[in-house]
Amino acid sequence: MRKLLSCFPLVSVIALSGVLRADDTVIEEIVARVNNQIITHSEYLHGKEELKKEAQQQDPANADKLVAERDKDVLRDLIDQQLLLEKGKDMGMTADTEVIKKLDEMRKDMKLDSMEELEKAAQSQGISFEDFKQNMRNQIITQQVIGKEVGSRMVISKEEAQKFYDEHRSELERPETIRLSEILISTEAKPNDSTDEAQRLQAAQAKAEDLLARIRKDAKFDDVAKKNSDGPTAAQGGDLGEFKRGALAKELEDKTFAMKPGDVSDVIRTKQGFVILKVAEHHNAGIPAMSEVAPRIQDAIYMQKLQPALREYLTKLREDAFIDVKAGYVDSGASPNQTKPIETAAKDPSAKELKKKKKFGLF
Repeated sequence: MRKLLSCFPLVSVIALSGVLRADDTVIEEIVARVNNQIITHSEYLHGKEELKKEAQQQDPANADKLVAERDKDVLRDLIDQQLLLEKGKDMGMTADTEVIKKLDEMRKDMKLDSMEELEKAAQSQGISFEDFKQNMRNQIITQQVIGKEVGSRMVISKEEAQKFYDEHRSELERPETIRLSEILISTEAKPNDSTDEAQRLQAAQAKAEDLLARIRKDAKFDDVAKKNSDGPTAAQGGDLGEFKRGALAKELEDKTFAMKPGDVSDVIRTKQGFVILKVAEHHNAGIPAMSEVAPRIQDAIYMQKLQPALREYLTKLREDAFIDVKAGYVDSGASPNQTKPIETAAKDPSAKELKKKKKFGLF
């Protein structure tokens, strides 16, 4: 979305033709107007391209089918986003702090020393860093609005949770699994490292043993992992994810599946170096108790309720907004109670105005 007056200060908007013009040259087709914002044809096409990418990532085998099903909602989703962004602005949301935090987390994950390096990394992939930040900001604001205006008002009763558990018991059945975290001290030679292999092994083992001693003296495992692990999961506190029986090497499986949640292994020699493992969770095979999966059930019911509740909320936003969609395009989320701005005829073009609940200064 682009603010018309701020981004096109010299461009006159021809309301009836639905195009942006400058010196009688068509710059961009306007697909829809949402209050004092516009959705352009290029943004509409970008939305379609994003849909194709998401469908391909989600289900490559059925990507074409997914695109066909969702293509009619592309304009609806663009209008939804604009309505939520404007609501966020009305509520005083800026997401500035959250954007900085997420960018810094991304920088750390990529092991970059500064935000300037992150910007260069984005540019090297052909990504506008400013556009990337703006998209991130928009996503955060829309999520915050949905959370406060829709999610916080949904109530899930104990009876609903129990019913869901009873109806989905067979789906909840699972094999025995453990969730592992690691601290890896690599034994690979670093650039310009003149020490021989034996010295590297000795130094790495000594460091791993020292870290283990600190953990057993109450140092937090994830903090130690973030600061010291050479593994790719360091930024996540060493979290390796969940493993079923048979997924790990026999020696590691025998050792870790015999451990309880919270247990930490001795230092273990691997091909990559020396590793310390922690069992974060250990789930037995079978159907878990209701109390054990309560958060998952809450999340599942929340997601079931969220879409219809969000659709209802967005319908109300539409009914209070000025929305005009160009002929040939369809807003699949339009409310039957919504009306588009009405232009009143006048002999003097300068006397024209759009009337609804208030003046609409875009046209």
